Amino acid sequence: MARQTALPPTLAPRLIGREAAAAYCSVSPALFDDLVRRRMMPSPRLIGERRKAWDVRALDAAIDCLPVEGGEAVADDTWSDVDAA
Repeated sequence: MARQTALPPTLAPRLIGREAAAAYCSVSPALFDDLVRRRMMPSPRLIGERRKAWDVRALDAAIDCLPVEGGEAVADDTWSDVDAA
Protein backbone atom coordinates (compact mmCIF):
# COMPACT_ATOMS: atom_id res chain seq x y z
CA MET A 1 0.00 0.00 0.00
CA ALA A 2 1.30 3.45 -0.85
CA ARG A 3 2.26 5.82 1.92
CA GLN A 4 -0.20 8.59 2.61
CA THR A 5 1.08 11.79 0.99
CA ALA A 6 -0.58 13.94 3.66
CA LEU A 7 1.90 12.76 6.30
CA PRO A 8 5.27 14.44 6.59
CA PRO A 9 8.07 12.07 5.56
CA THR A 10 9.37 11.88 9.14
CA LEU A 11 6.01 10.77 10.61
CA ALA A 12 5.35 7.05 10.36
CA PRO A 13 1.71 5.92 10.21
CA ARG A 14 0.33 4.42 13.42
CA LEU A 15 -1.89 1.87 11.67
CA ILE A 16 -0.39 -0.42 9.04
CA GLY A 17 -1.71 -3.14 6.74
CA ARG A 18 -1.14 -6.88 7.05
CA GLU A 19 1.93 -7.13 4.82
CA ALA A 20 3.55 -4.11 6.45
CA ALA A 21 2.74 -5.52 9.92
CA ALA A 22 4.36 -8.83 8.98
CA ALA A 23 7.44 -7.01 7.65
CA TYR A 24 7.54 -4.88 10.82
CA CYS A 25 7.74 -8.13 12.82
CA SER A 26 10.32 -9.63 10.41
CA VAL A 27 8.09 -12.55 9.43
CA SER A 28 6.19 -13.62 6.32
CA PRO A 29 2.51 -12.67 5.98
CA ALA A 30 1.56 -16.35 6.40
CA LEU A 31 3.54 -16.67 9.66
CA PHE A 32 2.10 -13.35 10.85
CA ASP A 33 -1.43 -14.69 10.24
CA ASP A 34 -0.53 -17.77 12.29
CA LEU A 35 0.84 -15.62 15.13
CA VAL A 36 -2.40 -13.59 15.14
CA ARG A 37 -4.44 -16.82 15.23
CA ARG A 38 -2.33 -18.06 18.15
CA ARG A 39 -2.76 -14.68 19.90
CA MET A 40 0.98 -14.03 19.93
CA MET A 41 0.30 -10.93 17.81
CA PRO A 42 -2.67 -8.59 18.23
CA SER A 43 -5.82 -8.71 16.18
CA PRO A 44 -6.29 -5.90 13.69
CA ARG A 45 -8.28 -2.74 14.28
CA LEU A 46 -11.34 -2.31 12.09
CA ILE A 47 -11.53 0.81 9.98
CA GLY A 48 -15.04 0.93 8.66
CA GLU A 49 -16.79 -2.36 7.99
CA ARG A 50 -14.09 -4.25 6.09
CA ARG A 51 -10.74 -2.48 6.28
CA LYS A 52 -8.28 -3.92 8.81
CA ALA A 53 -5.04 -2.40 10.09
CA TRP A 54 -2.59 -3.16 12.88
CA ASP A 55 -1.62 -0.65 15.54
CA VAL A 56 2.17 -0.33 15.65
CA ARG A 57 2.05 0.24 19.41
CA ALA A 58 0.13 -3.02 19.93
CA LEU A 59 2.66 -4.81 17.73
CA ASP A 60 5.49 -3.37 19.83
CA ALA A 61 3.83 -4.62 23.04
CA ALA A 62 3.31 -8.10 21.55
CA ILE A 63 6.91 -8.24 20.33
CA ASP A 64 8.10 -7.32 23.82
CA CYS A 65 6.24 -10.38 25.17
CA LEU A 66 7.67 -12.90 22.70
CA PRO A 67 9.91 -15.56 24.22
CA VAL A 68 13.63 -14.87 24.24
CA GLU A 69 16.05 -17.54 23.08
CA GLY A 70 17.32 -19.31 26.17
CA GLY A 71 14.49 -18.04 28.39
CA GLU A 72 11.15 -16.38 28.59
CA ALA A 73 10.50 -12.72 27.84
CA VAL A 74 9.45 -10.68 30.83
CA ALA A 75 6.71 -8.10 30.49
CA ASP A 76 8.02 -4.57 30.85
CA ASP A 77 6.58 -3.16 34.08
CA THR A 78 8.85 -0.14 34.16
CA TRP A 79 5.93 2.22 34.68
CA SER A 80 3.85 -0.01 36.96
CA ASP A 81 4.64 2.05 40.03
CA VAL A 82 3.44 5.31 38.48
CA ASP A 83 -0.02 6.35 39.64
CA ALA A 84 -2.41 7.29 36.89
CA ALA A 85 -4.30 10.53 37.27
